[in-house]
Amino acid sequence: MNIAVVNWRDPWHPAAGGAETYAWELARRFRKSGHRVCFVTARGPGQHRKAKVEGVRVARMGGAFTVYPRVLAWLLLRRRLFDVVLDCQNGIPFFTPWVLPRRTRVCCVVHHVHDRQFEVHLPRWLAAVGHFLEGPASRWTYRRRQSVAVSPSTVVAMRERLGWTGPIQIIPNGVSVGGSGSPRRTGEPRLVCVGRLVAHKRVDLLLDAVPELRKRWPGLTVDVIGRGPEEARLRARLPEGVTMHGYLPEADKELLISSAWLQVNASQGEGWGLCVLEAAALGVPTVAFDVDGLRDAVRHGETGWLLPEGTDLAKGVGAALDELDDTYSAKCRKWAATFSWDHSAELMTALLQGRPVAPGLEER
Repeated sequence: MNIAVVNWRDPWHPAAGGAETYAWELARRFRKSGHRVCFVTARGPGQHRKAKVEGVRVARMGGAFTVYPRVLAWLLLRRRLFDVVLDCQNGIPFFTPWVLPRRTRVCCVVHHVHDRQFEVHLPRWLAAVGHFLEGPASRWTYRRRQSVAVSPSTVVAMRERLGWTGPIQIIPNGVSVGGSGSPRRTGEPRLVCVGRLVAHKRVDLLLDAVPELRKRWPGLTVDVIGRGPEEARLRARLPEGVTMHGYLPEADKELLISSAWLQVNASQGEGWGLCVLEAAALGVPTVAFDVDGLRDAVRHGETGWLLPEGTDLAKGVGAALDELDDTYSAKCRKWAATFSWDHSAELMTALLQGRPVAPGLEER
């Protein structure tokens, strides 16, 4: 097949996150399987307009908002070139069916529903536009197209909050990290927080919890890994015991995660929470709130703890530290081992070719 993977950013964009990892891990496996693949995306600062990585052609154009019309114009000029388009929705999709022939198979990939995040990140008028594009406009555009969600939570949100009527298939994230043995839990507790530093991730809740936790564990430390628009503000209010590392290469990131006792994720909602799976592969359980996506990635009482929204995070983390033992590490690794990018790519390929996917991953 000749495949276009259309995603808001690529993995090398300074604002890249889990959605970019998902799109790229699938794209590179499509190419490895012999398909022709073009990854179409925005152009970040200092990035070249064109590149070729692992045999995948990368076409970059436009910024955070202008990428949408630029990509539609680019596809319109090449409308008969592609057999399949993977249209990845990051808040809003690219609406690629508007410019493609009906014979072109379009699959809309939705990580999570953004309706509750528009007001957090955007002025009211622009949030209203976002609601319309994510809701009625997307629902109508993709009503006869196949869609993919990364978790059961996302399926529920698409049906109930967006009124999505088209077919939805669950194809989960994979995981690329892992090791052997147990995490190196020595000395005082170490916590880690991994993710984009944006408002809806609510890293403030973790920073607020640290002074209370250090009353009981004076040597407790926290490593915050990631970058984003909230970084400068968060650095200005760091409590004692917290280190912000910004971006780290994968090897350094894995080393810090594997040395942690717990990962803490205070996000108000995710599509899945790839960082949870990556930590589990390293034997590190996660404390998170019982919200969309994270309730799918964390198996409460086995690979971590899910706290009801509104729970005092310091108390929740403290209770998890009291309960933590080596059995959690083994269960985390076992859970993470059930996910792989190879398997996700096989499922997506089957879907794009119109073949039935493996039983058990159909819409739930």
